[in-house]
Amino acid sequence: MSNTPARAPKPEQGPFHADQLRDGDRYELSHGHPLYCAPAGPEHAVGNLTGAAVLGSDPDVEWAGVDAGFSPEPGMLRAPDVAIAAPGAERGWIRAVPPLALEYAARGQDEKDLQAKIAELIGHGTRLVWVARLTGPRRVEVYESGQPMRVAHPGEDLSAPGILRNPVPVDALFDRTASHRATLRNLLQRFGYADLEAVRTEGRDEGRDEGLAAAVLNLLAGRRIAVDAQTRARVGACRDSAQLDRWLLAAASVDQAERIFDDLLRGE
Repeated sequence: MSNTPARAPKPEQGPFHADQLRDGDRYELSHGHPLYCAPAGPEHAVGNLTGAAVLGSDPDVEWAGVDAGFSPEPGMLRAPDVAIAAPGAERGWIRAVPPLALEYAARGQDEKDLQAKIAELIGHGTRLVWVARLTGPRRVEVYESGQPMRVAHPGEDLSAPGILRNPVPVDALFDRTASHRATLRNLLQRFGYADLEAVRTEGRDEGRDEGLAAAVLNLLAGRRIAVDAQTRARVGACRDSAQLDRWLLAAASVDQAERIFDDLLRGE
């Protein structure tokens, strides 16, 4: 979300505590002062989805959230675009900060508040803040406690040792296809495959097409996506390796099994 100074409630009504805000209120708090969070524009919204898919699917991640509220002290409430954190049972705001936060900075971003947000998160224990810039050349700024800010560019990888198992290609935070490929790698690892080549090797051992078809169905099942008999039969009967490869990639991102056949996903 892009932050701008609060329009309401009026500043003289503060300072506020995080517990005075409700789930869904479009405000963050910095030292008790409200900051209005504007709705995300199309590019920003797609970025949030793209980044969340890659980070949240990493095999070592147990919990990830979009716009989750973190309040390590009463006068602070910050909601990173994407956050990786330990799973918790508490209700209400999370009384800590995430080890890794991802922010997308688009047009209208209040740069002063963004830098304050980064400083507050790192000051309370966040290990890494990645800022993906949606204006100008594609790049990701990496902020880490005690280290100077550095910039990663397309073609490079980002790493978060102890938080993420796999490196994250910079391109995967911007580009939908690159995001799908990184997400597919992550999901395959969650379900026992090292990578796509391991699926292909298993396919060669069992009969390439049969192995790929089984991997498509297993990936959908592992993501708890119901597969009807017609879809199962169509995938199982396919003997086109290139087609099965495309379906396997699509299976990493669809929300309904039938959508692996959509033209938009290049299934046909």
